[in-house]
Amino acid sequence: MKQSLIIDCDPGVDDATGLLTAFASSDLDLLAVTTVGGNVSAEKTARNARILRQIAGREDVPVFVGAERPLRREPAGAGEFHGAEGLGDLAPFEPEAPVGEGTAAEAIVRLVMERPAGSVALIVMGPMTNLALAMRAEPRLAGHLGPVVVMGGARSEGGNITASAEFNIWADPDAAAEVFASGCRMIVLGLDATHQVRATEDRIRTIEAVDTASARASAAMLRFSQRTEREIVGWDAGPLHDPCTVAWLLKPELFELAPCRIDVETESDLTRGHTAVEFRVEAATAKHFWATKADADGVFALIAERLGAGQ
Repeated sequence: MKQSLIIDCDPGVDDATGLLTAFASSDLDLLAVTTVGGNVSAEKTARNARILRQIAGREDVPVFVGAERPLRREPAGAGEFHGAEGLGDLAPFEPEAPVGEGTAAEAIVRLVMERPAGSVALIVMGPMTNLALAMRAEPRLAGHLGPVVVMGGARSEGGNITASAEFNIWADPDAAAEVFASGCRMIVLGLDATHQVRATEDRIRTIEAVDTASARASAAMLRFSQRTEREIVGWDAGPLHDPCTVAWLLKPELFELAPCRIDVETESDLTRGHTAVEFRVEAATAKHFWATKADADGVFALIAERLGAGQ
């Protein structure tokens, strides 16, 4: 049976590889892509999701536009890591298929609540604003969702936007705090895991060897990220963050998880967006699961396999 799935994202060069991998996966019933302001503006993320949908030939999947700004903060982008338009060196264009009617939060509520409880997984690759708004609109949503697979947070690795905060959580900590407190089951792939999944030269070449439109687009994003990571951070091989969510859903054995409780700092400017990951919990009742290890070779092999579908 196919896994029903909604992807909430802010494309973003690494979001792009995650989306293209999901679009190419025949064992996923991709109900919708919802977009949010994050890496770049909400207008650009919605356009970028539609560009990627067109490249993948998946115009059957609706795209819904979400929140333009965090719940109570000013928007903050990350264009230096994703390019001014959000898709690296890819020249933007106006996609043929339009966005769907209604907001992202409305789409999430409708698509989840009209299906059996626990049957719809939700991947969140950006700030959690849309999901928080959906939960506010439908209080039963948290109990009806399948696993919520999140790229966000940091513990032992430290942050990538401040000393202790990862960008997706930092961008809208209030939304993240509400979602973590909601009681839904959450698989959290933070920097502790994603920093293990590095886009080395050999791994990029593996994607470049795949002769499909989606693989070519993904490889171009990886090359852009490689260049920006070397220029800005000084790393030779940058981490591949967001696609880890899709990889976990497709092949969870690629990751090791630990039961925990996660709280998010919302009051302190100094530690805004810090994820307090507490492992001293009862495993049988835990709702949060923190990724501690990732099989990088396995993740890249999975991506190459899926992007090559139909080659």
